[in-house]
Amino acid sequence: MPICTVCSSGMTRSSLVRWIEDCWQGRSPASLMLLPLSWLYGFAVRLRRWYWHSALGHPRRLPVPVIVVGNITVGGTGKTPVVDWLAGVCRAAGFVPGIVSRGYGGRSRSGPWLVQPDDDAADVGDEPLLLRRRTGMPVCVCPDRVAAGERLLAEGVDLVIADDGLQHYRLARDIEIAVVDGERWFGNGRLLPAGPLREPASRLAEVDAVLLNGGRNSAEGTVFHVRADTAMLLGGDECRSLESFRGQRVRALAGIGNPQRFYAQLSAAGMEVIPVAVGDHQRVSLAELFRDENTPVFMTEKDAVKYQPRADCPLWVVPMEIDMPMEFREFMLARLAGLSAGSG
Repeated sequence: MPICTVCSSGMTRSSLVRWIEDCWQGRSPASLMLLPLSWLYGFAVRLRRWYWHSALGHPRRLPVPVIVVGNITVGGTGKTPVVDWLAGVCRAAGFVPGIVSRGYGGRSRSGPWLVQPDDDAADVGDEPLLLRRRTGMPVCVCPDRVAAGERLLAEGVDLVIADDGLQHYRLARDIEIAVVDGERWFGNGRLLPAGPLREPASRLAEVDAVLLNGGRNSAEGTVFHVRADTAMLLGGDECRSLESFRGQRVRALAGIGNPQRFYAQLSAAGMEVIPVAVGDHQRVSLAELFRDENTPVFMTEKDAVKYQPRADCPLWVVPMEIDMPMEFREFMLARLAGLSAGSG
């Protein structure tokens, strides 16, 4: 897992990423200059979709139901907590689910790799490792989701959940769930590289369900919320409510797609938050971070899998819990019952 370093221009990788994201959120001149490339990208997207939906393409169907959870924008939208929640719902419905992931941020592999709880995030990626530890279910990483799914079949799974596989059309799917950041939405509404869209927003009309992470209630999808109530000392047994840190000055480390949401959660608990600049899926040098002071550091679970406990400074991990509307749970249970009946 690469550590954020300062570029020759004086800009860190994380700050460069933030600058690009800021450009995507507005109609900046830089975005306008990239529009011709967006048009080419859009043509390639349409051509690829046409191929996989035509007689030429042959998506591979696994002998078990497949649920895909993804998004149409670059960056985090909250897919990982949704996959975690969905895995629990599937298990409660009587399935034996397994999770496939590309393993973004991990080392490149030619074949599927079963994630173990004691693996290094630098090898398998932070999100797959977090999902393996949280769910206790088989998780397989591979750029080829079909190969990963086939590997999971040998582990006895009877349902596959694909994390971030919405654009991986080679894998046939039974249910598609798109997760949208309910605060940032689609930025400037442009395709890459002029905007954050991987596919046109019209793609959402084709999925089975749209989930909105926060934001206002909308007819565009089902709104869910990710809440943070407690903090656990990394490597220890101590657990405290976030409210118990009210009035304290803390550092916030969030290598996620939308770190502002994490900062806001800590601020809402009454903390004075000092953000630590780190890009999505990246990590920082804790030795550098604590060289001048030992201010407590709060981090997301996704970040925590990349670090070891330190005696010189407390590292607090903030677990995220999802509040999903009952109507969506009932919708998923009905769909799962249909899948179960179809495979019977």
